[in-house]
Amino acid sequence: MGVTAADVCSSGWATRHRDVTAAQYREVYAAYGLSYPQPAGAYELDHLVPLSLGGDNADANLWPETASGDHGWQQKDQLEVRLHDLVCRGQLDLATAQRSIASDWYAAWQRYVGS
Repeated sequence: MGVTAADVCSSGWATRHRDVTAAQYREVYAAYGLSYPQPAGAYELDHLVPLSLGGDNADANLWPETASGDHGWQQKDQLEVRLHDLVCRGQLDLATAQRSIASDWYAAWQRYVGS
């Protein structure tokens, strides 16, 4: 992804790199068979590999994430914060964090956050 731990650990990194267009929202929701917009609070458009871990705004890295159940956006957000903290403390390398969240984010949540 071409991003380093020093990059993502700099203040404001994710905010400066967030650039998802309204067209992308429609495209990504449609790719998952969903209309856009959905009722408030039902889904959020999420970066599979979050910007805070060097993810990008490409459609392939975006998906409508549900708010319900054990696999909702609240749990993934907890994982994103935890992995970012571990990377920025030097306790986990960025590539490992990216692979963990991209391959099976819920398994990573169970490992790094716990249930």
